Amino acid sequence: MVDTAQQATIHPASARHAGAAPARIPLAAVDTGQWRALAQRAIEPNGYYLPAWELAVSATAGGRTDASALPAFDGSSTRLIGLMPVISLWRAWKIPLPALVSAHPYGTLCSPLLDRDAPLEAATHLLQQAREAGAHALVLNDVALDGAAMKALEQILNRDGLKPRILSSYIRASLDATQDGETLLRDALGAKKLKELRRQHHRLEEHGPVAFEVARSSGEIGRALENFLQLEASGWKGKRGTALVQHAGDATFIRRAVPALAETAQCEIVTLRAGTTPVASGIVLRHQDRAFFFKLGIDERFAKYSPGVQLTLDLTRHLCADPAIASADSTASADHPMINPIWRGRFAIGDVLIPLRRHDPVVTLIHAALLGLNAAHQTARRVVRRLRK
Repeated sequence: MVDTAQQATIHPASARHAGAAPARIPLAAVDTGQWRALAQRAIEPNGYYLPAWELAVSATAGGRTDASALPAFDGSSTRLIGLMPVISLWRAWKIPLPALVSAHPYGTLCSPLLDRDAPLEAATHLLQQAREAGAHALVLNDVALDGAAMKALEQILNRDGLKPRILSSYIRASLDATQDGETLLRDALGAKKLKELRRQHHRLEEHGPVAFEVARSSGEIGRALENFLQLEASGWKGKRGTALVQHAGDATFIRRAVPALAETAQCEIVTLRAGTTPVASGIVLRHQDRAFFFKLGIDERFAKYSPGVQLTLDLTRHLCADPAIASADSTASADHPMINPIWRGRFAIGDVLIPLRRHDPVVTLIHAALLGLNAAHQTARRVVRRLRK
């Protein structure tokens, strides 16, 4: 069902072009072959906007269904050169103003897909599609502020006399996988910390031989995924009711997306076992030469052995040994206590307001509304942190 505020604030402009192809279309209407081809040519990797992932999210994931898309085609109107999944500002935050917001793909990265052979043309067309859809602004959540996609958009905005506004930002951990894994870990953690972790690893072996496993094939990935879901639900996420398997739509999404991406070697599940018991597991997406560490689940009965850290050490070695991977995005929150000490690379992630017209008073209203919303969210987070102490 399309919300009435979305109809009122976004669709009027497209009505003026009733004979033309719509500027904003249902995400499921995007040709998946074209989408996959664009992803292969994308100027900046984003595993969360691969079609098998984002279509599964939009189909069933709680609070993330029924996304639309702004598609950009080249001059012949036959080749897809840009794609930005979106929802209305009303749908995102109940703000009745004419803006589109990047559809959140369950992972914390929403950088749009732009063709590396025509990034400026793609950026130009995406912004024009948003205008044709009736939007006065785009709100890009969780974009790499210094990434190639954002730089292309900024270049077009600068040409048009427009300037993006950063609503919020933070620094996120990443891995330079071109380095030797052992050297990287020694430099990051130091000899003393690594010695302590090796001691914990030896103690974990008292419960059975410790093995690091990587599931890739269709036969392996299903079993590994169910192990991951059980581990995630057994820990603090399960206690808070935020584990994937606790929500039917989320469980359906992940069980659809992971096997589909595994078929194209774009997803793997890593597991640490002690004997026959899985003690930690993580889902890793792959897009071009970048990996994305989606989620981690651990068996908290083994918490004193640091199973999440042990798994991440093995994952680091695994990615550094893979010549196809140059970097990995932790997709973690700022100052994440587990990943930040291990993956010492850093890059800026932020939410960005992009005006679509110069000197537009409506954009001023949208900006003020979003700043107020951010302030309210920050206050709420502080209260929640105090209550959890």
